[in-house]
Amino acid sequence: MPNENVRAHVWVQGTVQNVGFRAYVEAQARQVGVTGWVRNVGYDTVEAVAEGEREKVERFIEAMKAGPRASRIRESKVEWEPVTGEFKSFEVRRSM
Repeated sequence: MPNENVRAHVWVQGTVQNVGFRAYVEAQARQVGVTGWVRNVGYDTVEAVAEGEREKVERFIEAMKAGPRASRIRESKVEWEPVTGEFKSFEVRRSM
């Protein structure tokens, strides 16, 4: 169903530090209209969780896989999880 709400847990690996990656992800999330969060994990990974309509979440995932111009994504992984509805907006979280 195209308008059902979904939740995706996304990881991208590569050149993602010092290129504005989290700010880019936050801007993309707000633009497509999904809620959730993004954070750095280690030095070469960015992790995000996004909830919203399936089409919007899929657009968000594609934007994450593309990244900002200065980034280079080597690998990406997506896990679909049960929707919780816990997020009111999209935020940048502290790095792990």
